Amino acid sequence: MAYWLVKSEPFVYSFDQLLTDKSTSWTGVRNYAARLHLRAMKKDDLALFYHSNEGLAIVGIAKIIKEAYPDPTAEGQDWSTVDLAPHQRIKTPVTLDQIKKEPALAQMALVRIGRLSVQPVTEAEWKVIMKLAGEK
Repeated sequence: MAYWLVKSEPFVYSFDQLLTDKSTSWTGVRNYAARLHLRAMKKDDLALFYHSNEGLAIVGIAKIIKEAYPDPTAEGQDWSTVDLAPHQRIKTPVTLDQIKKEPALAQMALVRIGRLSVQPVTEAEWKVIMKLAGEK
């Protein structure tokens, strides 16, 4: 299993909305590096759900339920989407400030490449985030 982080502004699409919807297509990604990450996602991989711009925190975990396929919102372009479902809300949101202060997360893509909307998370980073979130 691989780990990922997906970002969304909560006023555009929040983790609460994902919980309500039960699943969603992660459409609208228009960055080549993020597209490669979407295409690398496998069914049952887990993704940290990060609220960007407002909140600036990891608030939940989503599960990949459908691997990459053409993004129907892309007009004539070669872009991809995956389908996500909520896996769980985390006990304690993990803020960007906490992440930046944690030495073990200094190389995390969220710190190094902050604007990237879909990014990989190493197993070691995942474990640190789960500890900060009060999860096992």
